[in-house]
Amino acid sequence: MWGGDGAGRRRSEAVEGVLGSAQPSAPAAPAWRSEGPREPERLPDELVVELEQTGYYPQLLADVVLQSLAGEPLVDALVHLETTFDADAVRRHVTVLALTATRLVTAHVDDHDPPETGGAPVAVASSESVPLHDVRSVVVGHRVTAPERHRPGAAPQELTLTVAWGTLSRLDVEPATCGDPECEADHGYTGTMTADDVSLRISADAEGEAAVLAARRFARSLTRATRAPRP
Repeated sequence: MWGGDGAGRRRSEAVEGVLGSAQPSAPAAPAWRSEGPREPERLPDELVVELEQTGYYPQLLADVVLQSLAGEPLVDALVHLETTFDADAVRRHVTVLALTATRLVTAHVDDHDPPETGGAPVAVASSESVPLHDVRSVVVGHRVTAPERHRPGAAPQELTLTVAWGTLSRLDVEPATCGDPECEADHGYTGTMTADDVSLRISADAEGEAAVLAARRFARSLTRATRAPRP
């Protein structure tokens, strides 16, 4: 359903390895907690393949997303892997945006330093579930090289997707001026506050054109899902 050319390559062993193996049976829960027998929850094969292709703890990613979906079917999803270099360390950060009929689920998994030198690798996962009526804005930025040669439907060189629902805001502050270049008075500070709960930058140069098109497709799905007026 999504993911471009990469998701079209089915790898049955990846699907089976991430979510297909049987889980050990858990002790019986008290009657008031029992939900009765049910089939194990699974992610769509296309999303499983995309998680596997990141090469970054796909089983952990799948568990975090499944937990957050809580059994609600997926409408669309976007997987974004970001690699950064910190001094002599290489750090990875994966964000999964999952859209259902009622919610936007965001899941993040990051590299962290082990608690002691030489310790085992540590990954920290978190997720947030946002009702669609709480999403305040979906901002899509396009950077196009040689715009005079742009053709309808072509992918931009870079796409930035920013989604805001009011949890986080970014404040940019700079010294205020009066416009007189020779004035030395202290005019305080001025700044702008921007809602910025999640922001992803996808580059065709670094991640390929298919990744940019996938991000554009997801942005369209999310925009369509949040166009209803707030209650």
